[in-house]
Amino acid sequence: MKELSWRERRFAPLVVFAAAFCAGSFLLRVVFSNSGGDHQALGFGEVIAAFVIGLYFDLAAYLYAAVPIALYLLLAPAAVFHRLWHRPLWLAFCWALVFGTLFLFVAEWFFWQEFRTRFNFIAVDYLLYTREVIGNIRESYPVGRILAALGALAALLVWLLRNWLLAPLRAPAGSAGKFRHRLAWALPVLAAPFLVFMWVDRTQRDFSANPLANELAGDGLYEFFSAAYRNELDYVTHYASIDPLKARETLRARLETPHSKLASANPGDLTRTVKYPRDEKRLNVVLVSVESLSADFMAKFGNTKGLTPRLDRLADQGLFFTQLYATGTRTVRGLEALSLAYPPTPGQSIVKRPHNEGMFTIGGVFASKGYDVRYLYGGYAYFDNMRAFFEGNGYLVEDRTVIPREKIHHENIWGVADEDLFTLALERGDESHARGRPFFHHVMTTSNHRPFTYPDGRIDIPSKTNRDGAVKYTDWAIGDFLDRAAKHAWFDDTVFVIVADHCASSAGKSDVPINRYLIPMVIYSPRNIQPRKVDRLMSQVDVPPTILGLLNFAYTSQFLGYDLFDLEPGRERAFVSTYQELGFMRGDEMAILRPGKRVSVVKPDPRDGSAVPAKANPALAEEAIAWYQAASSLFAEHRDKQAKGR
Repeated sequence: MKELSWRERRFAPLVVFAAAFCAGSFLLRVVFSNSGGDHQALGFGEVIAAFVIGLYFDLAAYLYAAVPIALYLLLAPAAVFHRLWHRPLWLAFCWALVFGTLFLFVAEWFFWQEFRTRFNFIAVDYLLYTREVIGNIRESYPVGRILAALGALAALLVWLLRNWLLAPLRAPAGSAGKFRHRLAWALPVLAAPFLVFMWVDRTQRDFSANPLANELAGDGLYEFFSAAYRNELDYVTHYASIDPLKARETLRARLETPHSKLASANPGDLTRTVKYPRDEKRLNVVLVSVESLSADFMAKFGNTKGLTPRLDRLADQGLFFTQLYATGTRTVRGLEALSLAYPPTPGQSIVKRPHNEGMFTIGGVFASKGYDVRYLYGGYAYFDNMRAFFEGNGYLVEDRTVIPREKIHHENIWGVADEDLFTLALERGDESHARGRPFFHHVMTTSNHRPFTYPDGRIDIPSKTNRDGAVKYTDWAIGDFLDRAAKHAWFDDTVFVIVADHCASSAGKSDVPINRYLIPMVIYSPRNIQPRKVDRLMSQVDVPPTILGLLNFAYTSQFLGYDLFDLEPGRERAFVSTYQELGFMRGDEMAILRPGKRVSVVKPDPRDGSAVPAKANPALAEEAIAWYQAASSLFAEHRDKQAKGR
């Protein structure tokens, strides 16, 4: 019998698909490298290294993707595999594989446009919330035409490769018809993913100080499953650590302020007793966390497009904070900081973790003072586990489902228009006031989110134009909310806190681009707060205790944030993070903790987000470790206690 050529062997299509997958990944890498943005320019050596390392990760990803192909080739009996009628079925299977690969490439392109990164935890989260994500995609892009184009392109590619794909089916069965022969070829392919899992690690792509080079060196499919696997990282296993008791003692020394004193001599106890020498002010508080409101949208921070006229005026009418940094790049990180006053722990936000009920929150402090405590959200509160988290911590949660249809001026997949959410907040404020109860509302907006749609006629930028329009509409809605609130009986006794949950973009010229964490905050209460600008460094975790400090509340605190106005100058610090990099900034330096127990110190540039290596600073590094290690252990203790109580 004639010896079969390699392309006629049954498992030859695995090589064809590998070549096609790597070629597509190469082209996608070329597109990404020329897609602009705020990334630092690449050197020639970085480009070569990124593409070489990228091929390594492409092959690693393909070995996972090859499993269904190998199973098909293994399990199809010779009596079926070589039949004429089987050929169109095989080509249909190949078309599905090619279509899925093209869909993956296009999805990653859209993800890159939004976040300037490969797939990460955000993509994993989005897969869990298909209603919002698919709805967002349908409202933002011509999905039908894109899918039709991908289907046609997949058919064309399969047709061009048909001779290579059909060669094994046209060849005589020979010894390949025996299952044991096929198994001998399939087993290495099926075992390869286990070897990849053990030997290949995401950190192997991080060869450069330029984040663009590292992102190019990755592979979207591999990054996605790596992110899913590393949803939560054990701090001590993956990060530099010190003696646990020393970490707690370090925080005990750092957390005290003139009016916040340690409650016990226990070296592991971080509880403080907060008491001010002034009478408490039982004022209502409305905390509005605004979706994706970067500081650089405001004229006060240099923007020249006129996107936030009301917020810019408001900055002159209240306390305006100019150096406030968000803890992360997702809404759940902002909610974590604004409710728990907790530094970001590695992996997923506490808002989305199990056993996060019964924690110490700003809402809990208000509830202990007899306040009505609500979390009001413009979307569906099941998204990102918001309902479970806030209800589990004593808030009354209300979302778009409680707003009558006739009161909704506009809605998209993410939520109702901000003005309609604010109407709900006004109504709930009236209800509490009528019962003689003060209230605390945490209001989370949604309009500044793709597809950037809002009611017509509100601003001079048409709906669904771009993010500039969404920002300007949100600014209008905030101004309209305050104008309407001024007509309510409780307005004079209310403090309004307007703050972002995070910035609109997270990519930049360094691993942790500090300019992508700068957010605005205005605290406004004409009858109770004198306007002034606050230029001190501040972390988002400092917002809850600062609000309570403005009210002179006495309480027992477990917050890991400061009342900024009770903090001696020079002790300010900020926490910033990705899902894996943990930044700790003090002065003009930032310590960055990374998996693999790596620690570095850089000098970040707050203007453009670049960073240059700094001299070793053991004291700064150790303090950063103490904060993050202690925060992680505190939540672990709480989680274990809650789990045992069930």
